[in-house]
Amino acid sequence: MPETSDRKKILVVDDEPYIQRSLRLILEMEGFEVMSASDGLEALKLASETRPDLILLDIMMPHMDGYEFSKQFRSQPDGKRVYIIALTARGQERDKTRSTQVGIDEHISKPFQPAKLIERIKSILTE
Repeated sequence: MPETSDRKKILVVDDEPYIQRSLRLILEMEGFEVMSASDGLEALKLASETRPDLILLDIMMPHMDGYEFSKQFRSQPDGKRVYIIALTARGQERDKTRSTQVGIDEHISKPFQPAKLIERIKSILTE
């Protein structure tokens, strides 16, 4: 396994503890360093402290939803370099359009296949 400083960092933002734990386990098994937050406010603070390489973002959360998080995060100096994937049950075209408008790079509907998600993440982080 690569040294901690060489490992790619992924921030998982989801208010469902089960999803947080599942994604953490899957991603850590693939060698990624994983941080997690339960809402957009917590995620903004954590992202500025840890500088993740990629963010997996739920849309519907308490305190600050994924749209507002993305809008605020993108306005920060480091916010433009981080790839954001929305993992959400909201998969209608208007939801995808809104995601794009606030700076979310990709929209993946729940439920998703973990193997395909890992494949996509690896592809993004090696580009």
